[in-house]
Amino acid sequence: MSTNHTPPTVTVLGLGPMGRALAGAFTDAGVRTTVWNRTPGRDAALLARGAVGAATAEEAVAASELTVVCVVDYDASDAVLRRAEVEAALKGRTVVSLTADSPDRARSAAAWAAEHGIGYLDGAVMTPAPSIGTPAAVLIHSGPADLYERYAPVLALLGGTHTHLGEEIGRAAAFDLALLDIFWTATAGYAHALALAGAEGISGRELAPFARGIGAILPPLFTQFAEEFDSGGHSGATNPLTSAVSSMAHVVHTAESHGIESGVMRAAEGLVRRTIALGHGGDGASRLAEVLGRR
Repeated sequence: MSTNHTPPTVTVLGLGPMGRALAGAFTDAGVRTTVWNRTPGRDAALLARGAVGAATAEEAVAASELTVVCVVDYDASDAVLRRAEVEAALKGRTVVSLTADSPDRARSAAAWAAEHGIGYLDGAVMTPAPSIGTPAAVLIHSGPADLYERYAPVLALLGGTHTHLGEEIGRAAAFDLALLDIFWTATAGYAHALALAGAEGISGRELAPFARGIGAILPPLFTQFAEEFDSGGHSGATNPLTSAVSSMAHVVHTAESHGIESGVMRAAEGLVRRTIALGHGGDGASRLAEVLGRR
C-alpha cells in the first residue's frame, strides 16, 4: 500500500462467485475497486454497490496500484495478463493471485512478473465465497515479505485470518493442494459411505450423526500423524496397519457385493498391503505417507 495517506485502490480481475465476493468486500470497505471479467454482465450488482467497471483488462489494471486475480486456473490468468498492453499497464504495480493452481505455475508467474517489473504475491482462499468479508474467511499467501507487509492492510479487508507462509512463491499453492487433497479424498470417502449405507437400507440422515462422530476423531489424529511423520516414529500401538487393512477389505467386499465401485478404497487398501509387504505392518498410518514419498 502507498506510504502516503491516499486511499488504496484495488482492481479485481475475474468475477466468478469468489471474485465477486472479493470485489464486494473491498467495495463495502470503502476501497475504490475496479472490476473486469472476460464474460460481460457479471459486474452489475458490484457497480450498484459502488465498484467501477472497466472495458478492458488493461484499463482495469491501470486503474489501481494493486490487482487481485481470481480466475479458474493459470491458463485463464495467463490469457488475461500475458499480453503486451496489460504487461505495460502493470509495470511498477503489484499482482496478488488468488487463482488456484500448482506450485510450479505460481513460480512461472512470479518469474514472468519479475521479468516485466511487476510485484507478485501468490495466495489461496481456503473457505467458501460467503465467508469473504467475515471473520470466518481464511486466506494464505506466499512471496516477498516486504511486498506482503505493504499490502497486508488492504488484504485484511477481505476478513478472517491471513497467513504469510514464506517467501518461496510456491508455498501457498502447495499448502492449498495438500489441504484440498484432504478435502476431496474425504468427500469421496463420504460419498462412498453414503452409497454403501444406502445399499444396506440406511438413510443418509441416519448415518450423518455417526459420520460427524468419525469426523470429530480426526483432528487429534491429524496432529499425531503429522508429528510421527516429521519424527519418523510411525507408532502403530493403537491401530497397526495389519488391523487397518482388514477393515478396508470388509468395506470393499460389502460395497462391491452391492455393485458399488470401490476404486478409491481399493487403492487405499493396496497402498496399505504394499506398506505391510515392505515390513511395516506394525506401524501406524503415518508410515503410508513415508512410503508414498519415497523416491
